[in-house]
Amino acid sequence: MNIIENFIMIVAGTRPEAIKLAPVLWWLDKLGVEYTFIWSGQHYDYEMSSIFFEQLNLPAPDEYLNVGSQAQDLASQVAILIQKIVDAIKRWKPKFVYALGDTNTTLASALASVYTSEPFVHDEAGMRSYDTSMIEEMNRRICDSVANFRLAPTKIAFLNLLNEGALPDDIRLVGSTIVDVLLYITSSENIIKNTLLTNLNLEPLQYTLVTIHRRENLTESQLRKIVDVLTTVANFTPDHTFVMPVHPHTQKNLNAYGLYKLLEKYSNIKLIKPLGYIEFITLLKNSKVVITDSGGVQEEAFILGKRILTLRKTTEWIETVLLGYNKLLDIDNAQSVISEVVNAINSPVLKPPELSTSPIGDGNAGKRVATILQRLAETKLERGISPSLIEKHSDKIFLCLQKNRKLLQEDNTFRRLTRIPLAPDPELAELVKVDWSQINE
Repeated sequence: MNIIENFIMIVAGTRPEAIKLAPVLWWLDKLGVEYTFIWSGQHYDYEMSSIFFEQLNLPAPDEYLNVGSQAQDLASQVAILIQKIVDAIKRWKPKFVYALGDTNTTLASALASVYTSEPFVHDEAGMRSYDTSMIEEMNRRICDSVANFRLAPTKIAFLNLLNEGALPDDIRLVGSTIVDVLLYITSSENIIKNTLLTNLNLEPLQYTLVTIHRRENLTESQLRKIVDVLTTVANFTPDHTFVMPVHPHTQKNLNAYGLYKLLEKYSNIKLIKPLGYIEFITLLKNSKVVITDSGGVQEEAFILGKRILTLRKTTEWIETVLLGYNKLLDIDNAQSVISEVVNAINSPVLKPPELSTSPIGDGNAGKRVATILQRLAETKLERGISPSLIEKHSDKIFLCLQKNRKLLQEDNTFRRLTRIPLAPDPELAELVKVDWSQINE
């Protein structure tokens, strides 16, 4: 194995990570930045994830750790991941480790970097739902706490990091790379799978897309409530279709509780197998409403201008709520959820947000991230003692992205943004927007 100077180790292992990493890898290749791509295999195995690599022109991993087939539970998965990533770091000796998101692979990458004394760069830093019952929430908090450099997708994420004590010089606002991927897919009619709607006998804007996979929604009691909502609304709206790509874990539990066959009885509820990413985006792009519990789908649906009904009490993508695209719904109040679904179906379509000021990105995040990684590889990023905050701003916390530029207001705004329940707020919606033309790499 040839050791290359100043190269980056990029670690991922789930399909959402592969999708979001694609623009970063595209730009690293364009810039000629050397990197090693480690694939943990946390999500099933490489063969099942390979369609995402093919569809998004991703390079084959330099190493495949095959962790998914070895772990018996989440704890053993993290333990195996840490050891395997530690071993990979020792073999490759990178300048630093880069990982994205809030998965167990990301967590293990962060901790492996600590145990090998290598610097760690965390992308999607600062995302917070403030729900500590979510494993993903704890993963991203730990990753941010041990990171040497943090890439924030939104203003709110940037402010979260400052509020937790991160130094402004160790954070950059970059946007979410999912916007880059969506633009890549939707800009070419050769990529979008328009025949998919014909094959499923669907008409544009005449169906709701449903995705349910979070473990807190897969208990018997929660699944029964969700199925009751879907079947009730299906009865109320016989001319409207509900399309549900069924996650393997979701299907397993639906079958175990006798709910899959119940859903199959409804002619306007279509249960389909999980799709490739481009096929999924085709369905999302042509849907009228989206019901989900996924953080990534909230992002995607927002950029495509969809009405989103999120079956969660909190969200890390607060901006989608503030701008009026997303509603958080408590499935424990099923009657209210039913009313919201029916209202969304009968409401006019929304326009997609303006990308030049979109709060979650403008489609250039991959370039920003790759350029920052290139610069970090050329400098001396290392673990060690960080300077303390000389002055604590107790009255006001300003989001400083460049010298003498203040882009978000004082800390009482921060407190308002974390309140529950969230609701559309025109004033705060303007605050969280970003003039991306002013954001340099």
